[in-house]
Formats: sequence, C-alpha cells, structure tokens
Amino acid sequence: MIARKSLWIGIAAVAAVPVLFLHAQAPKAAVPAVPRGLTAVLWPRDNPYSAGKAELGRLLYFDKRLSGDDTVACASCHDPKRGYTDQAAVSTGIRGQKGGISAPTVFNRAYGLLQFWDGRAASLEDQAKGPIQNPIEMGNTHEACVTKLRGIAGYRTRFKQVFGTEEFTIDHIAKAIATFERTVLSGDAPYDRYKAGLKTAMNAQQVRGMNVYFNKAKCDKCHEGPNFTLNAFHNLGVGQDKAEPDPGRFAVTKNPAEFGAFKTPTLREIEHTAPYMHDGSLRTLEEVVEFYDKGGIKNKNLDEEMKPLKLTDADKADLVAFMKALSGRGWQHITEPKEFPR
Repeated sequence: MIARKSLWIGIAAVAAVPVLFLHAQAPKAAVPAVPRGLTAVLWPRDNPYSAGKAELGRLLYFDKRLSGDDTVACASCHDPKRGYTDQAAVSTGIRGQKGGISAPTVFNRAYGLLQFWDGRAASLEDQAKGPIQNPIEMGNTHEACVTKLRGIAGYRTRFKQVFGTEEFTIDHIAKAIATFERTVLSGDAPYDRYKAGLKTAMNAQQVRGMNVYFNKAKCDKCHEGPNFTLNAFHNLGVGQDKAEPDPGRFAVTKNPAEFGAFKTPTLREIEHTAPYMHDGSLRTLEEVVEFYDKGGIKNKNLDEEMKPLKLTDADKADLVAFMKALSGRGWQHITEPKEFPR
C-alpha cells in the first residue's frame, strides 16, 4: 500500500507530463528486446525509435564537442564504466567546476516520468538539453552547440539520414540522445531469473534478503515494480540538517509540503552506482541500510513511511546481498565510439 503523501506526489508528477509526451509503443519488430523482468519501453509519439537515431544519440552522448571547450560529454558524468554515473558525491564539469548534486544513473530512465533529482524536466528530451547550456556542467549554449555540430560534415550526413535535414536544431540533438538513453536497460538480474523459476539464481542469503526487503523492511512501498521505483518524490531527511538544505522538489513546484523531497531512484544496478542519495553523502549500501534503519533524519516534511526498521545485523547483511541480486544484463554491449563524425 502506498502512503498518502507519496501517492499525492506521484500523481502530481504524472500530471506534470505534457500531453506531447503521451506514449505509444513502437512496432515490436522495430525496437530492441528488453531484458527479462522489464516491461516494454514506450516511445514518445514525436520521437519514435529507430536504430539510426539511437546510433546518432550514442555518438552525441560520448562526444565532448557538445561542451563549450570540447572537454565534457554526457558520458563524463554518466559513464558506462561507472554505472552510468561518475561515482562521485558531486560531478565535475567544465574547467573543473564542481556541481552541487550527485549525478543520477541513466539505467532504465526509459521508465522514468520526470527527470533530474527534483523532476524539473518533463522528459529525457528536456533533460538532455539542460547540461549543454549549464555553465557548470558543459558550459555551452544551445545555439553554439548546434552551430559547432552543423560544421561537422559527418554529423550533417547522419542528421539528414535520421531526421531528413542537415539544418538540425537542439531539439533534434536532444531527441537522438534521449533515444540512445532509452536503450540503456538493465534487467535479467539474478532476482528476475529467480522469479522466473530458476531457484538457483539467487543464493540463500539473497533469498533471505528478499524476504527482508518485501516483508520486514517493506522497501517496496517506494521501490516497487519492475524498475524498483514508484517514480515519486520523498523527503528522507537527507541534507535537511544542514544550515542551507537543498529544497529539492519544492524548487520546482513551490509547494511547501515538498521541501526536501527528491526522486526515488531505481535499485537496478544499485551496487554499481555509489555513492548514494542526491548529495552522494552515503558511500556504501551498508550505510544506506543503516540510514533507513534509524528512520532517516527528522524534519518537518519527513515522509510518513520513514520510521525505524529495527533490523538485526543479519537482516542488514541479507538486505544488502539482495540488492546486489538486482544487477543484471542488457546494457553491457554499449561501448564508447572508437571514432566520431568528422
């Protein structure tokens, strides 16, 4: 059962998605198969899947020329070798500048609703445009980025093939990147194979941890479903004891009840995406479990489900073992391009 506060925030998140991004499933033959345990990816009506578009997006995702000084790519902060994060508490952008928040993983963002920790982007397309013009991240402008890429013959050819024009815009760039990102999927984990009937897929400790997860700690009140997230926003108290706490979702909605609320991330590949929480303040899964076991950090907006769990040491170890059984397959074939359009 979902807490009333969590449900309200989740409904508000869905309501915030523009009609433009109502989804329609592409023909099955046209899209890559999803790994076991996941549902079919739904593609935006105005940005359907094509293999050429996904490949163009892969090139753009790894290309540092999208930044102002050719030093930062999307992959700089969302690196496949680091769980599609940078495994840092806060990210480093152009000219060594430090951001104020931990880079979220790209894994399974195809199933997300709102993007960024505070949900300020309505889609992956909107999200892809943000870092390009952020002065701390990629330090460019949309206009300058488009002009630079239009000056590369290889990109003009690819955009012509995919979108039918060499006079592409920032929206075309964002659509290509978002298409690629929707192919970054993780499923077919030991948990999925166990649920499918292969009882040797998880070891005894992981099976015990599954029981702790669903029955004792009830982690699935927020981390539920095939992607292990409700896509809602919750206040766990993280950082709320600081002199100037991050307002989180409140910065977008201006709703006082959402001050300090942040998006619930997927637990898929969670062992590979440390450090944890929006501020990267927890270094290990063991620290995360301890944080939840004590009931978070008290503040006026603490989610009503954040209560001491009273787990034993064995419970905690088993729970961590189970979360590691959520690391799967489906993304390992994606590699950095050996060369880029010229």
